[in-house]
Parts: sequence; C-alpha cells; structure tokens
Amino acid sequence: MSSPTDISSPTDLPSAAPEESQDAEPFGLGSTALRTDALPKALGIYPYAADLWAEGLLWGAVLRSPHPHARIVAIDTTPALALPGVHAVVTAADLPPGPEGTPDGAPSGPIVADRPILACGVVRHHGEPVAAVAADHPDTARLAAASILVEYELLEAVTDPEQSFNVPPLHPEGNLFRHLPLRTGDPEAVGEIVVEGLYQVGRQDPAPLGSEAGLAVPRPDGGVELHLSSTDPHGDRDRTAACLGLEPDRVRLVVTGVPGATSDREDLSFQVTLALLALRTGRPVKMTLTREESFHAHTSRHPALLRYRHHADAEGKLVKVEAQILLDGGAYADVSSEALAAAAAFSVGPYVCANVFVDAWAVRTNNPPAGRMRGEGALQTCFAYESQLDQLAVQLGIDPLEIRRRNAMATGDPMPTGQAVTCPAPVAALLDALTDSPLPALPLDDPEADWLLPGGPGGAGDPAAVRRGIGYAVGMVHMLGAEGEDEVSTATVRVSGNHATVICAAVDVGQGFATLARQIVQSVLGVSEVYIAPVDSDQSVAGPSARGRHTWVSGGAVERAALMVRHQLLQPIAANFGMSVELLSIADGKITSYDGVLGMPVAEALEGKELWATAQCRPHPTEPLDESGQGDAFVSIAFCAMRAVVDVDIELGAVRVVDVTVAQDVGRALNPRQIEDRIEAAVAQGVGLALLEDLRTDGGRILNASLTGYRLPTALDTPDVRIAALLEERDVVATFGAKAVSAVPAVVAPAAVAAAVRAATGLPVGRLPILPEDAIVG
Repeated sequence: MSSPTDISSPTDLPSAAPEESQDAEPFGLGSTALRTDALPKALGIYPYAADLWAEGLLWGAVLRSPHPHARIVAIDTTPALALPGVHAVVTAADLPPGPEGTPDGAPSGPIVADRPILACGVVRHHGEPVAAVAADHPDTARLAAASILVEYELLEAVTDPEQSFNVPPLHPEGNLFRHLPLRTGDPEAVGEIVVEGLYQVGRQDPAPLGSEAGLAVPRPDGGVELHLSSTDPHGDRDRTAACLGLEPDRVRLVVTGVPGATSDREDLSFQVTLALLALRTGRPVKMTLTREESFHAHTSRHPALLRYRHHADAEGKLVKVEAQILLDGGAYADVSSEALAAAAAFSVGPYVCANVFVDAWAVRTNNPPAGRMRGEGALQTCFAYESQLDQLAVQLGIDPLEIRRRNAMATGDPMPTGQAVTCPAPVAALLDALTDSPLPALPLDDPEADWLLPGGPGGAGDPAAVRRGIGYAVGMVHMLGAEGEDEVSTATVRVSGNHATVICAAVDVGQGFATLARQIVQSVLGVSEVYIAPVDSDQSVAGPSARGRHTWVSGGAVERAALMVRHQLLQPIAANFGMSVELLSIADGKITSYDGVLGMPVAEALEGKELWATAQCRPHPTEPLDESGQGDAFVSIAFCAMRAVVDVDIELGAVRVVDVTVAQDVGRALNPRQIEDRIEAAVAQGVGLALLEDLRTDGGRILNASLTGYRLPTALDTPDVRIAALLEERDVVATFGAKAVSAVPAVVAPAAVAAAVRAATGLPVGRLPILPEDAIVG
C-alpha cells in the first residue's frame, strides 16, 4: 500500500523561502514580519486537502437526507453496489454498535455525543448524512450515492425554536440543550427611563474559501491515516477513533493547508465516513465536497431571538437590564451550551449595571445545526444591547457616544456573573479614540462618482434620496475556553547551528500562528532561520484553533521552550566569564553582557551545538457558572469600539457602508500589520451579517446553499476600514500581554452598521441582516 504523496506543510514551503532575505526583513516580536504562508499562497503552490493524491485512489461521496425530519424505514444499497466501479457502500449499520448492541450511528460531538455519524433510524435535519460510497471515479461515486434507495416516513419538522419547548422530544436527549438563568442585584429596581426591544439575528454561514476535502489511507496495523484541514487535530483524532471503535494511537491525523476557518473546520461525520470507507476498501479514499454539500456539512452561527428591557436613571446610568435570549441550536448540541454561556454573561455588554436578570435558552429544532463561529453568543447580544443603548440615547436626548461613556466598564468592575474584570478594560479610551478620528467626506456631487452611492453605477435611485448615518457600537468577547475548560498546549524548540525548529500542534488557520511562533524564537534566541514543523496528531496536544487561544497558550509554550534553550546556550558562556545567566542578553543576533565586555554573535555561540527543550503553557483555571449564572468563568476579555458610516437610499432601502473606524484593545501588538489585516477581515465578515448573509430555510430546508444564493460581501461591499487606535495596555496574565484580535471586531461590526442605518432612517432596526424593506422611509 503506497502512502499519499509527501506534501510539505504550508509552513514548510517557501515559508521563508529564501531565508537569505531574512536579514533585510523585520525581526522578532513587535515587527511587521511577512507571513510564512504569504509567498506559497501568492504563487498558488500552497497545498490544500483538495490537492492530495495517492496511488490506487478511490473517491467518496455521501447521500444526504432531502428531508428535515423523517424516520428511516428502509435503506436499499443494492443499486449502488451494482454500478461498475463501486467498491463499498456504508450506512449506520457498518459503524460500531451502541451500548445496547444495536446500531446507533456512533454519535459524537465536541461536548455532548448526540450527533450520529450516519443517520440511524431518524434524520433530524436537511442534508444529514445517511450513507456513503467509495468508487473509482468521483462521478461514479456521486451517481452511486444518488441511486441508494431510502424509504422515509415523514415527520413534522419543528423549525420555530419557541415551539421547541412544547413539542415531543426530537432526540432522546430532549429538546433543551441548556437553560442558563443569570440573577444579580435587586429585582425590584426600576429606572426613570425604560426602553424595550425585540431583536432577531439570522443564520450566518462561515462560507470558507475552500469546501471540505480530505484523504484517508488505511494502515497495515488496521488503523487509518487522515489528511484533513482540521483545526483541532487531537480532538478530531480522538473522536474519530471512538466512532470507529479504534484506540486513538491507531488513528493519525495530518493537518493539510486550511483554506480559511472562522469556525470548526471539519464536520466529524465527514472524516469518520472517509476513514470508514478507507478501512472497508483497504485503499486510499478521497472526498471533496461540492459547495452545496459544504453548506449542509458544517455548522453555522446560532440564529437568535432576544427580548430586552433596559432601565436607566435621568442621567442615562443603567439601573437594571432584563433579557430573554433564545438560541436555535438546530438538530444537534455541538457547542450550543458554550455559546449560551457567552450570550448570558455578555448580555449587558462592556457596561456597568448592578441589577441584571436574564434567562437564556438554547434549544433543539430540525433546522441546520449551529456551532462555533467568531464570537458565538457574544455577537447576538451585542446587536441587542447596543440597539437598546441607542434607544436610551434618543429618549434622553443625549449623544450615543456619551451614553456609552457614562456606563463604560473599567478594570476592576464586576460583570453580571460576579466575576471582576481584572484584565485591562479601556472602554472609555476606545470611545475617546473614535471621537478624535475624522469622519469621511461626503459623496462628491460628480456624475463620475455615482459608484459611491448605494446601488452603484447606474443605480435606479435618486441621489436626493440618499441619507448618511453614523452609528457606534462597543463589544466584548472572552478568550480561551470558559467554565472550567482545561487549556493547555505543548511546544518543542530545537536549535542546530543557526537554525531553529518549532514543533507544536497548533494549527495556523489564517490567524498567523506560524509567523508568530517564528517571531517568538527570533526574539528569544536571536536566530533568524526558524522552521515550523508540519502539524499532526503524533505531536503533543495543543488544542483547537479558536478564541485566540494559540497566541496565548501555544505562543506561551513556544516562548517557554525557547527560554529553556536560551538558558542552555548562555549558561556555559556565563560560567566562563564568572557571571550569572541573567547578566547576559540576546539582541540583534548578538549575545552581550551587562558591562559590555562580552559581545558574541549568536551564530558563533551555537556553532556545533544541538539544543532542545519542551514546555507547556496552562492559563489559570476557570469555573462553571452556577444556577444563578455566577462564577469566574472566563480567563480574560477583549474589547472593541467601532464607528460605522453608511449611506442609505431611503426610497429603495439600499445601504452602502462607507467607512468603519475601529479602536481596539490588543494588549500588545505582536505584529501590527497582521493585526490590521485580521481586523479588516473581521469587519468584512460583520458587514456581511449586517446586510447580506443569511442562510435561509423554509420548513427546515436550506434554500440558498450556493455562493450565488448565499450572498457574501465583495470588495465593492466592503468599506474602508480605518484603525483609530490599537491600545496596548498589556494583560499581565496573558502571554506577551497580548489579546485576541479577530473575534471582537466581527462581533461589533453588525451592531455598528445597524446603528448607522438607524441614524440615517430614523427607523427601528431590529433584525440582522438588514433587508431593504427595513431601511425604506415612508
């Protein structure tokens, strides 16, 4: 059995292809270093899972349910097996049986194991995998999958999350994923000004650049090797092994290039089915989903229904906040309980309020499953509480920035969960930065500038109907895992001569971890040539790529390992000069002593040496929220303030986002250009949800599972993004003092755009995305 073609990790391609040029490049932390994957991506030689190949390759395809809710009466795979070129067909019956000895589809999930790999007995959402085929050509595989005969007994689909409380269980685990009440303060407190609102957030899809793809190769020991664009290699390996009834050491997961990830990248049923087909046929099996299949395969953002009541005194200070939050988790649990915790804990936002009473629920429906996506939970509530503050500002006749200043959270203030915000919380400073930033110019009264108006060139609107609006929003997200989740990462740094290697299973999904790891080693050891080893599950655990954790946890592990190597390097030098290691420093590729007597190039000190060290990083622990929503559930918080400027054609409801200005709390700017790029991308994603993106369903069936039907913002839809401030107030408990940067702008941007549309039209904007009819005046 031949192995798949040996493809280097993306970080090993011209990652620093010509390393000779490194001397001319910025060096170490704080500099704007070139991304390690920039050149191979620009040249089109960056390897993705869809590019993999192996001798004797078969192709896989999946049969998915056309119904959102139905009982499987019978499955006939005979027509598929009769087709020439078909090598295997698998169903739930081919997976290991459940505890009772009967097929159960090998259910799995990141928190609750409730989602079968292949539907067993019942399908609970449109597009759920039912069977899979391996054949010698992709067209044959898809034809065979389509020829499988499945007899369904249709069941009523529950698609309204409010109905979920009152219908029979859709799953043996019930319809309620979690109920989280949050209670703090005096329930009888009342403010002089009271505003209420009902808010809706639609279903946003991650719509990654590349659809899911992977290659599975059977191993001689009866195990399997998977080549996937995984964001959590060890978690995916362990869950895959459990579903296949194998020991974890018999499943190896090799991470290939990740073509974009703002959520969990792989649907577990995809990789387990791929592995099962390889084990069944004894040959490598590759699967590449179509774009339509991709929409069905991965999870999307939780749709939400939010009811709010804010009480304030005559000065605009918050007295009490009451809220009901309902998240539609879809057919399976995934990370709904995590998203709900963030939604409840951040239900008031970065503002101080002594009396908070919230009920939050996440429920099961027959809609597509919802899961992890930038700022899950926090985004939905940000839209609601910022809309409420705008209402208060109107009622009180004060500036929307001013009402936010009067309630702004600061370091040391308590959250509604009772946890004190011990990290820097420069909310007032962020608002001040927006105040000091100039506004963009108005559209020119020039026929050649008509593309600046809503609708673009040749638009049907009247320029006289265009109104400009300015809106503000502030938001917060937590970093790392929450509610007692153990966060740990391990890294090894090896130095041989003037060349260093970093071994860490932290997947670079586009956030630039490989570049950061290289900068860390350069700063600590003064070595310019740093190689980042490809990632696979044989390495020590680093955890998933989510919530900015790799900058903190994996970056911390790399720094600690590099510091240990540094000590090994400097100790004999210090001993020769009769001084302690602490009196030596490394900077600009040179070792120097405190008194200037010693000056030695690092390359000279490393000549002929091979040094290495392994280290772990584990942040301080957290605890679950209790029955009243109280507890120290979060490691740290990041904040962002944003001003959006929009032009709205109030007759057509067309909206153009002209400018978004961002002030963000970054702790420490480790790579300023990379931070700005991440903020721009997050703003674009937030603008997409505000105006365009909505994975629409009818009776549980997805209506627009394509990139023509699911509208994404283009370059013409994306506004100018200006950075008013990157505030560097270091978080003393965080690695390097840095905070995550990409989630919080995505959380704040939809609320800021909605505020601007509200300002331009005077209409109550209560749903995302904002439809044309929501912005028509009169």
